[in-house]
Amino acid sequence: ECAELRNYYRVLQQDLLTRGLLRTDGGGPETPYDADDLAANFEAIAFFNEYAGRGGSGLIGGVSRWSGPVKLVADFGPSVPAAQQQRDQDVLTAYGARLSRITGHSISTAPKRGNFHVIFASADDRAYVAEKVRSLLPNLSETDLQLFVNPPRTHYCFVLAGGPQNAPFDYIRGVALIRAEHPDLVRDSCIHEEVAQGLGLLNDSPRARPSIFNDDDEFAYLTSHDELLLKMLYDSRLHTGMSAEEARPLIRILARDVLGQPL
Repeated sequence: ECAELRNYYRVLQQDLLTRGLLRTDGGGPETPYDADDLAANFEAIAFFNEYAGRGGSGLIGGVSRWSGPVKLVADFGPSVPAAQQQRDQDVLTAYGARLSRITGHSISTAPKRGNFHVIFASADDRAYVAEKVRSLLPNLSETDLQLFVNPPRTHYCFVLAGGPQNAPFDYIRGVALIRAEHPDLVRDSCIHEEVAQGLGLLNDSPRARPSIFNDDDEFAYLTSHDELLLKMLYDSRLHTGMSAEEARPLIRILARDVLGQPL
């Protein structure tokens, strides 16, 4: 099954590349955006949740982010070869450092005992994944657990992140699953998207461009546009739990600020 999936995702990556997708250039003159685009995209991506109500995208109603340090841990299923483990660990470590620079928030990798686990596993690692996710998210529903253990093929990777029941917008844990069968570029793009989403930019928007927060797979890596969204999310003028309505006037200011434009 693993070999079959590996082949399936290899062909899929080739198809995306042939169609000019999975770009690694971060956008160019043909993907311009201004402060108004940035503000609108921030609102669409930060205040809606693609998994809310399963199927329908719903307003989640609050600025979601981590107030404490984020400690990323890479967990590998037993089927993942050592060389691939080392490579993915290196990519995650470098990306964590980049996200920390962008946001000004403490984000680093730890060998274990972290609060944001990125699980790299193949279909052969189901038992490992089930046990791992149960230990990390003991209150997870059976349906959500099955999403980790038997993800549909169309899910290349995904993340669940959240806070305690009394403070759902103040994140304290994240768990991402990335299929080990993916070729390198798709695994890297999964690391980029799921970790960034797990920092609080939960949704995808068809309008956001150039962006990885868009289901069209045009961009493989976090873009300059996405860096600015993360910078805005972790700006101290925004408060965790703020509603879209409360935040709207501020978002317009932040969007101009990050672009270096006068108000």
